Order: sequence, then structure tokens, then C-alpha cells
Amino acid sequence: MSRLLPGVFAMAIIVVASNILVQFFVGDWLTWGAFTYPFAFLVTDIMNRIHGAKAARKVIAAGFVVGIICSLIGTQIMVELAPDFSAPAVTLRIALGSATAFLVAQLIDVAVFDHLRVGRWWRAPLASTLVGSTLDTTLFFFIAFSATATGFLGADHNTEFFNEVVQTPFGMELTRWIGTAGVDWCVKIAIALIALVPFRLIVRKMIADPA
Repeated sequence: MSRLLPGVFAMAIIVVASNILVQFFVGDWLTWGAFTYPFAFLVTDIMNRIHGAKAARKVIAAGFVVGIICSLIGTQIMVELAPDFSAPAVTLRIALGSATAFLVAQLIDVAVFDHLRVGRWWRAPLASTLVGSTLDTTLFFFIAFSATATGFLGADHNTEFFNEVVQTPFGMELTRWIGTAGVDWCVKIAIALIALVPFRLIVRKMIADPA
């Protein structure tokens, strides 16, 4: 189990940091959490390459538990959204979307990586992260903000805002949640490409010096 501690620790830091940084916006379409969370896929892929799929799933389980704890804490923190209106920092829909997206996307990442394990070194981490990131973005934003999901999850203070039709950075009018999801996905893909460099360096170092 001690061999997994670096991965568990790294995943926990990323999850906690992302849950904090998601409260702070960068412009109109992103939060700082969008720049930290994608590195969770890097941790998963490194653990998968070095220790195998089973070990990677254990690291994911640890990150999932940490994420649930963060969400529970967030539901108890009230933020003032207007002079006479306060709401939880994390709503039930955001908590459900975050947990579902993390678990499904990370487990699919492991499955895709394991399937492509043999071959060029970059193929497995790149393909698995692309698939995982796409699933993560789609599941989270759909569950947390879409009007369609309101039918079975109910509405909250985010529903009207994120379902407004607005001009997006993609040059077309879309609902705000779809526009935000698109920008978020682009950031994830960019980081997936950048993360190939530390993936290669860390894996080579750990294989050369397993102790």
C-alpha cells in the first residue's frame, strides 16, 4: 500500500485544491479549478503505467472519498449571492455531478489506458485522457446545470443563470452551461497535451529508479 501513497496524496491535493479554486472565476467562462482538476488524469495515468489498473483504481477511490468530503463541507458553507440572498457554495446537483463525473471519467480513463497499454508511450495517456475529459465535462455540466436534468433532479439557484442563451466564445449563441462546458473541455484538452511531458519524465524516472 505504501507504493500508492504518492499517488493518493497527489490525487487528494488536486481534488481539494480544485474544490477550493472552483469558487474563483477567471473571466466569464472559467474558474481556477479548471486548470488544476485535469491533472487528476495525469496522476491516474502515471499510477496505471507504473503499478497497473488495480492500483490506479485504488487511487481513484481515495480521490472520490476526498471529493465527497469536500462536497459535504461545501454544502454547509453559505455564500452571499445578493444583498438578501445566500445559498450553499455547493448545491446537491453540483455535488452529484462532481462525484458522478469524477468516478465515471476516471474509471473509463483506466479502462482505455489499460486497453492501449502496449504501443507508443504517448498513445495510452493521450487517448485515455481525451476520452475521460470528454466524459467528465459532459456528465458534470449536464447533471449540475442543464434544464433537461431539472426534470428529475429539481432546480436550484444556478438553473436559470446557466440556461440563459448567450453569445459564447465559439461565435454562436448557446445556453451558458454548454458554452462554459465547451471552454472547460478546451482547457482540459490543452492540459492533456501539456501533461504528456511530465508523464513521460515521471514514468521514466520511476521505472529507472523503482525504489
